[in-house]
Amino acid sequence: MKLYIRILPLLLLLTACRDFLDVEPKDAVSDETTIVDKTSAQTAVRGIYRQLGDDDYYGALFQTIGYLSGDNIQWTGSQSVIQQFISHAVKADNTNVATVWTGIYSTVNRANQVIDKLPAVTDASLTADERNTLLGEAYFVRALAYFDLARTWGGVQLVIKATSNINDTKGLKRSTLEQTYGQVLKDLHAAEPLLPETTNRYRATRKTVWALLARFYLYQGDWAQAEEYSSRLIGDAKYQLIKPYSAFFANNVVATNESIFEINYSANNTSAHRGYWQPPANNGTRQWAPSDAFIALVNDPAIGGNRNSAVAVTNQGLWYGNFYYRSPATDPAYVLRIAEQYLIRAEARAQLRNLEGALLDLDAVRDRAGLPASTATSQADILLAIEHERRLEFAFEPHRWYDLVRTDRAAAVLGVTDVRKYVMPIPAIELNADNALEPNPGY
Repeated sequence: MKLYIRILPLLLLLTACRDFLDVEPKDAVSDETTIVDKTSAQTAVRGIYRQLGDDDYYGALFQTIGYLSGDNIQWTGSQSVIQQFISHAVKADNTNVATVWTGIYSTVNRANQVIDKLPAVTDASLTADERNTLLGEAYFVRALAYFDLARTWGGVQLVIKATSNINDTKGLKRSTLEQTYGQVLKDLHAAEPLLPETTNRYRATRKTVWALLARFYLYQGDWAQAEEYSSRLIGDAKYQLIKPYSAFFANNVVATNESIFEINYSANNTSAHRGYWQPPANNGTRQWAPSDAFIALVNDPAIGGNRNSAVAVTNQGLWYGNFYYRSPATDPAYVLRIAEQYLIRAEARAQLRNLEGALLDLDAVRDRAGLPASTATSQADILLAIEHERRLEFAFEPHRWYDLVRTDRAAAVLGVTDVRKYVMPIPAIELNADNALEPNPGY
């Protein structure tokens, strides 16, 4: 059976240079996964993770929205499509925006295939526990995808049935932001009882659901729930802030106790990140690099501590990000880390005026970075200290921009006063294809 879904103009990544190239849109792409037995069900779920880690999603381009739009990164290339994120002047015809939109919805559709078809599979070799786990994984990934769609575009079309034709979603109006986040929560609640309470750093488990729930409630401002779910991970000995900061990514390590959920790559399925960050001397293009302000911060021992291991400098004095460095490019994509759970709980506790508890969590992350305890005392100062800590801790991960938007700090920190720019434009090609899809205001 063939599955047909609309795809948009993609940014092809070329060999060593990985230059961007516009290509003609195609009407359909073949998906040859048919779920009829245990083997095909397992293959389909692996395909969900493969799409989640694709270059257009966590493999590179989605993550760039989170850090290029912040203040840690500078663009060293010539394509205006990237500069638009840094200058906060993203246009509806931005091809990266279109590519990420497609990548996330492709992930949603792969999850939908499993959610729709797996319950009808009658293979006797597929146990109830195996069926539940596969189904729970699909619900989790769909929840993550809609969470990322919501924080990037606001309310979006909620496609919760598998599509096989480009007209299947035509005429479907956008849901509100609240409805989109409601779908995220619904999927996480569906996934939780289906998944085992085990530790798996590459695939979703009940613990992975808890970690995303902690982040979800942080974004919702539900401090009590954010504290509750982050505490479940922090209290689990399987997850630890390993020392020093570089211990979870340096020396080619993978799946350390720092990691709750990461996406793995191989020599046959590499990540695009390395090439963008590494300098030509290391066979990269260094199309984006740490900003001068960030370099000053991370290299200040009293601020960055040992997190300066995330950057390096060439013999010619050229600074570059060294978070992604492996050759071949098998660097993991870190989706959920225990450090985030500590800082989620710190923020939640500060908002709940448990300042002592907030400082304990903040200082745990600082201690791992080789820094002394924070000197902040008031609620406002502690919240600001957490914001600064998140800036350094997740500098090359997709958090900074979203953090500043969700805390209403984008205007003060970045000078972005037009709140309409806090979400990305709906891709022009999608608007042209479906009159029912309304643009975001201001675009």
